[in-house]
Amino acid sequence: MRSWSVPEVPALPGRGPRVHLHDTATGGLVPVGPEAGTATLYVCGITPYDATHLGHANTYVAFDLLGRAWRDAGLDVRYVQNVTDVDDPLLERAAATGVDWRDLAESQVELFRGDMEALSVVPPQRYLGVVEAVDLVAEAVRDLLAAGAAYRVPGTDGGPDGDVYFPVDADAAFGTVGGYDLETMLALSAERGGDPQRPGKRNPLDPLLWRVERPGEPAWEAGELGRGRPGWHIECTAIALEHLGMPIDVQAGGSDLVFPHHEMGAAHAHLLRPRARPFARAYAHSGMVALDGEKMSKSKGNLVLVSKLVAAGVPAAVVRLAIVAHHWRTDWEWTDEVLAQAQARHERWSAAVAAPAGPAAEALLATVRERLADDLDAPGAVAAVDAWVEQARTTAGTDAQAPDLVRRTVSALLGVVLP
Repeated sequence: MRSWSVPEVPALPGRGPRVHLHDTATGGLVPVGPEAGTATLYVCGITPYDATHLGHANTYVAFDLLGRAWRDAGLDVRYVQNVTDVDDPLLERAAATGVDWRDLAESQVELFRGDMEALSVVPPQRYLGVVEAVDLVAEAVRDLLAAGAAYRVPGTDGGPDGDVYFPVDADAAFGTVGGYDLETMLALSAERGGDPQRPGKRNPLDPLLWRVERPGEPAWEAGELGRGRPGWHIECTAIALEHLGMPIDVQAGGSDLVFPHHEMGAAHAHLLRPRARPFARAYAHSGMVALDGEKMSKSKGNLVLVSKLVAAGVPAAVVRLAIVAHHWRTDWEWTDEVLAQAQARHERWSAAVAAPAGPAAEALLATVRERLADDLDAPGAVAAVDAWVEQARTTAGTDAQAPDLVRRTVSALLGVVLP
């Protein structure tokens, strides 16, 4: 599957410091990526049954900041992202709208590509749909069965026999990514695509690895597994192991993926590659974006779509600036005021960098680098640019190179394009 075009990332003098990031599993700040060489990043992708909303954009912009900071520090970045282009929500939306599920998925992935391109998100080197990776996922499920780390469940309510599940008790480290108690895990499993009440499971938390074919559903041949399709969590694990190896430097996504998705994915990996654990050196989770007091989500339908904002005349750079004005780990709310503040800020910044000269900007570059290296503190970086812009407005700066350096700093590190 193709991704999208690479935005221009201006060159900057010098190098940024090593990045430290909040790790969900430990609850603390940890260095991420090597001091030199290649850093690896896996960010879980969309289920393409609706266009990109601000919650999606918040996540992918957040980890775009990480990639930019890594590259600025002199690292190569190997970045992989998936697309869950066959899953129950997609099939349900396709059936409800009378659209073929493949056409629905492709149309929404194309919208996502356009949104990411507009927002100047650097694309992953590998962008894979689950449909492309079914053989890879099926192989991982067969390996788990062979290792005694998977089991079959008999059919119920007229359903077929043979669905394959993963026993969470097989991984001694299960539960260490999110650190949730059993009651919380059971509630989140039921809320986020699990089936804790399924008869025949050894543990209510055990996740589905392979769903055998049902009438009217897409299915693929998978040898001893029979015709069927992958479960949700195993797809990301199989893709990450194939294209990044283990351990990954950072496994990332929205905070709603801590459990069950990332917890289960790590457990799968620990059983598939027991000598290479942990699955990831750090787990990073972005905050949720709300609208009218509720988390923005497809199921609620309370979406602010990136494409609609842009179509209404809002520059994509303004949307990105509105996002990076909030810390990546915080929950925040999209309002008209947030948009107005971003528009006004973008105008101030644009006017300042259009001037023939300004205050010296080397210290600003150093501060932006320092803020991003400290848990991707983009709001701190934005505040530093605000301070330089205010100084440029109120004093007679004489450095003819400064406005261009600020423009390049903002574009390269924050991903915000200024005219």
